[in-house]
This record gives sequence, structure tokens and C-alpha cells, in this order.
Amino acid sequence: MRAKLQEIKASLARRLHEEVSVTGRWLRSVVQGWFNYHAVPGNFPCLDQFLTDVQQLWRRALRRRSQRGRRWNWKRLKSRFTRWLPKPKIFHPYPNQRFAVTYPR
Repeated sequence: MRAKLQEIKASLARRLHEEVSVTGRWLRSVVQGWFNYHAVPGNFPCLDQFLTDVQQLWRRALRRRSQRGRRWNWKRLKSRFTRWLPKPKIFHPYPNQRFAVTYPR
């Protein structure tokens, strides 16, 4: 998770001058892809922490865009986060449910 967050941080620094909607669409695809791979039962706290860390990284990147960055507070960003970033959800079933397949003989 730490490596992916560092990669996102570097990409956000490169995308500093893009529009918020373009960056939001990119972040949605990155976060959704990470959720699709890591969303196994029992891993929900890690998914939630990843989303929180991505939100903090994006907030820092948005605040660096201008000298008036103090206006990007959590209250204002909440609508952007709910619009662009997916909520964590478990996608994969438990292994005993997934491998419980019966074949007719």
C-alpha cells in the first residue's frame, strides 16, 4: 500500500495543473482498481485507510495549486471526494464460498 501511495503522490505532483475533473477521473480509476484487487473479506479497514490516505494526498495537491489554498478545507472537499472517489466495498467472497462448487456426476 505504501508503494502505491507514493506512486499516487508523484503522479499528483505531475498532474498539478490539470483540471480537478480530469484528476478526479484518474484517481477514481486508480482507487477502483486497487479496491478490485485488494477487496477481500477482512480487509475493509485497509481499504478504508487507503481511501483516507488518497484523500489526504489529493487535498495536499489541491492546496498547492495557488497561494489561496487555505480555502480547500475538508468541508468543501467532501463533495469532490464523494463525487470522484468510490467508497470501499468487499468484492470477493470468502474462499469457502468461492470454492464450494459441486459438479453433477
